[in-house]
Amino acid sequence: MKKQVHVVGAIIENENKEIFCALRGPDMSLANYWEFPGGKIESGETPEKALVREIKEEFNCVIEVDKKVEDTTYEYEEVVVRLETYKATLVQGQPVALEHAEVRWVPREEIEKLNFASADIPAVKKISRNQ
Repeated sequence: MKKQVHVVGAIIENENKEIFCALRGPDMSLANYWEFPGGKIESGETPEKALVREIKEEFNCVIEVDKKVEDTTYEYEEVVVRLETYKATLVQGQPVALEHAEVRWVPREEIEKLNFASADIPAVKKISRNQ
């Protein structure tokens, strides 16, 4: 049986209607794929608390988590990932890539041009339709 991983991702949108996206580095799993930033939910954490913690750890900024956008389960070759994606608002600082190869603010209408990890695609499609 494949390992199951429960993760969260933040769709952070700025005042210019651009979405914050992060490129996974060459040493990370799913290397060179774009994603909505986030990470694993630790034992005893709610998805929202995990998301705030992960964004602080990986991007050195603070977010406020809003409504859930998507809940997707995707089976990769080695692992089954459940990804819960939430809208979020930046409330302190500007995100800085501490672990990712690149970060970018992407206009909503261009979001589908990036090569996202498969688990992120349902959320990408949903937000690109809701302009």
